[in-house]
Amino acid sequence: MRTHQTAALLAAVTLLALAGCTSEPEADTDAGPTPAATAPTAPASPNSTQAAGIPPAPTGDKRTIYLATLTGIDPEIVNGDDEQAISRGRDQCTAMKDEKDPTRRIAQVEQRFTGPRHPGGFGPTKSALILATVQANICPTY
Repeated sequence: MRTHQTAALLAAVTLLALAGCTSEPEADTDAGPTPAATAPTAPASPNSTQAAGIPPAPTGDKRTIYLATLTGIDPEIVNGDDEQAISRGRDQCTAMKDEKDPTRRIAQVEQRFTGPRHPGGFGPTKSALILATVQANICPTY
């Protein structure tokens, strides 16, 4: 039964990641007609922020999807503190920018994402799902 839940959750994360990827170009297209006006806050700014290693916080649909997906993995991950969940995700992106080993990335997530009943993290399976959610919604290029 647990395997089915994990598979369903992983499928949901994948679909949400794909939905997030397909909606982003539309936002770029909307910002296209006024590149000078959008340069400081739109796609140009996140790219320069990402170059520094700190991705911007997700907004709009990305934020909603990110928080909902984390809550779907385990409600204790967000635990009513949206800003902390976003901050941890951004920190994870910064930490893994130069870390390419998936096992180490998952270990980073286990250390970073904790909760009152999970002081040592949420385990490797949930941590892998958290990592996929962070990457899909906060730092897809890492």
